Amino acid sequence: MRFKVVVNQEQDHPVVHLTDTQTGCAAEIFVFGGLLNAFLIPLNGSLFNCIDGFNSVKEAKENITTAFKSAKISPFVCRLQNGQYHYDGQSYTIRKNYLGNHALHGLIYDAVYELGTITETEEAAAITMTHQYQSNDPGYPFGYTISLCWELRPNNYLSITTSIMHSNSNPIPYADGWHPYFTLGGPVDQYQLQFDADTQLEFDAALIPTGKKIKDERFLQKQSLENIFLDNSFELAPNGKCVLSNQHLQLDVVPDEHYPILQVYTPEHRKSIAIENLSGAPDNFNNGIGLLMLLPNKQYQFRTSYQLTQL
Repeated sequence: MRFKVVVNQEQDHPVVHLTDTQTGCAAEIFVFGGLLNAFLIPLNGSLFNCIDGFNSVKEAKENITTAFKSAKISPFVCRLQNGQYHYDGQSYTIRKNYLGNHALHGLIYDAVYELGTITETEEAAAITMTHQYQSNDPGYPFGYTISLCWELRPNNYLSITTSIMHSNSNPIPYADGWHPYFTLGGPVDQYQLQFDADTQLEFDAALIPTGKKIKDERFLQKQSLENIFLDNSFELAPNGKCVLSNQHLQLDVVPDEHYPILQVYTPEHRKSIAIENLSGAPDNFNNGIGLLMLLPNKQYQFRTSYQLTQL
């Protein structure tokens, strides 16, 4: 069989490897967090990993909140102002994880998933994993089930599909996203970035959207990231994608229509760049930008893909 799935049980929690045995392209996924820790292709006689990840599951468990590397963001994305929101006539305050005054990156970035279906064919290797959020945080007393399907296909193509369903009596507020950091080798200043968006959301000093929009056409064409510092949300055009490149590699990030917001962040260390696909804007439990109201007993899906190519 061309595509293989191997589950390694030697660390704190299982680690899943999806491999294209024909080319050596592979993905490493942690059951802790459901996160993508490595996406590798052969390059100059060895395997190159474009994910700025962790050295071990233990390190991920200890440091996931330092930079939220590859974190699953759910049921709210980025910052939630003062950790508070109003829904259906009631006020709620998130208890988990704050940066300054604001709740950050949802509630399940450190969840441990249960492994499900393994698929190995000549066309793909895939793994599904599931987590039950059981209203652990009083600020979000709405249980739901989240399932992730990571799938590796030919031509260095990796996709992730998130499925959400709940059985609460009423609709629940929801937002979804991912927080991976990518590296192409060398500093970010040597990369070029291009994506299909000409508008960014204006932020205040705390990175909370003001409700205003700013025209920003810099990245409609390939733009050098030298001396460019970003921590911004952009509105992707329909069927829009994002391309990160340097002299040797190109990474295509292609979300479906359910991820209309692209958040881009360049850390101070300049060794990698976060390219985050989001279903809505930061603080959208308050501002309503892209806020979803999920109906009971209906499945909702969000999908994005990564393709890494040697130039």
